[in-house]
Amino acid sequence: MNIPNDAKQHAPATQRNREPILEVLQRVLPPSGTVLEIASGTGEHAAFFAPRLKPRQWLPSDPNPERRVSIAAWQSEGKADNLYPPINLDARDRVWSIETDPNFQYANIRAIVNINMIHISPWSACLGLMAGAGRILQPDGILYLYGPYKRGGEHTAPSNEAFDASLRSQNPEWGVRDLDDVAAVAKEQKLSLLEIVQMPANNLSVIFQKG
Repeated sequence: MNIPNDAKQHAPATQRNREPILEVLQRVLPPSGTVLEIASGTGEHAAFFAPRLKPRQWLPSDPNPERRVSIAAWQSEGKADNLYPPINLDARDRVWSIETDPNFQYANIRAIVNINMIHISPWSACLGLMAGAGRILQPDGILYLYGPYKRGGEHTAPSNEAFDASLRSQNPEWGVRDLDDVAAVAKEQKLSLLEIVQMPANNLSVIFQKG
């Protein structure tokens, strides 16, 4: 892939949240195997996490071709030998591309990581994420989510309520989700809520485990 010099995209939140997220991932991820990142976005998280989470392999993905170019640009700069090239994957698909790719053995995927997607996407993306995790993860595999959530139907901070209103004004299918609803969908896919970790800026790390 020919990567333009200016292909790297930037998400300002990455600089603020990557260290706290890494601290949780180092503790909750299985010690080996492949971590599939859903909706990798700019690729900054992938480039930062991969070399710090060895010997695990990190597989980024995104349905947006411009994002995949950005991910590849960050990968090229970092040169982590445990970071796979990005793949085209849409969480909403009934069958994920990785499941039909003869060139990739997805059976070794021990964890799925999804950062800041569920609230900036239709609810169908959350449903697809949980269904895919249910199909792909091995027993005891980990699904890690990060972002803002309601608790018991209520926002956890005024800033999250304002953010929710802003999201819904941009797209009525977007919005801060209630964690109870997310956990209920996960349970249908035999994913048990293992832990909730309070994170900076009124975000949560939410860890599920495959039964």
